[in-house]
Amino acid sequence: MIYLVEDDNSIRELVAYTLNSAGFDAEGFEKPSAFWAALEKEVPSLILLDLMLPEEDGISILKKLRASSKTKKTPIILLTAKGSEFDKVIGLDSGADDYVAKPFGMMELLSRVKALLRRTEQEDEVAEYVLGGLSVSQSRHEVTVDGKEVVLTLKEFELLCLLLENKGRVMTRDQLLNRIWGYGFDGENRTIDVHIRTLRQKLGGCGQYIETVRGIGYKIGGNL
Repeated sequence: MIYLVEDDNSIRELVAYTLNSAGFDAEGFEKPSAFWAALEKEVPSLILLDLMLPEEDGISILKKLRASSKTKKTPIILLTAKGSEFDKVIGLDSGADDYVAKPFGMMELLSRVKALLRRTEQEDEVAEYVLGGLSVSQSRHEVTVDGKEVVLTLKEFELLCLLLENKGRVMTRDQLLNRIWGYGFDGENRTIDVHIRTLRQKLGGCGQYIETVRGIGYKIGGNL
């Protein structure tokens, strides 16, 4: 099940139709109150969330979803106004896994949805990483720092695992974008910088393990 929270009737109906035609079960909500009521009955596999909504803004909804044990790991794609860099950054910082700028094509949106669900459902690659006080379990999708759980978004988790998998190697921003997002990202390499910043903040003292290689990208130091 995919939930769509969008107050524009034409967009909501078109997106729901596209998703249903592609074989997904999709349900749209005009108002956040209806969305919250549905969430009490069923937690969806993915949420499409508009930022400009009646009753409650999208960022507020996003923060509540990430604070709830039921939805803290549910993949969320934001629907943002075209060119609104501030909204994109705030959304990613608040826990969104991806965003699509309006106006968007239905095939582009469908591609994003499929890619995010595919990564969420992949459980065949299981790995455990321990580095100082940092412990990461791919099988449990769990990160702890000094024994305390750290809640990461799906993108943050995948980015951390990729860096740990390549410990000691420098990963360029383009490599990270291609491996994590898996599609052309309009050259917005700054997205990686935003995720690295939030990762470091959430990891506290262990955030120092993620090193910046100026002008190239990032790595987790091989000497740590």
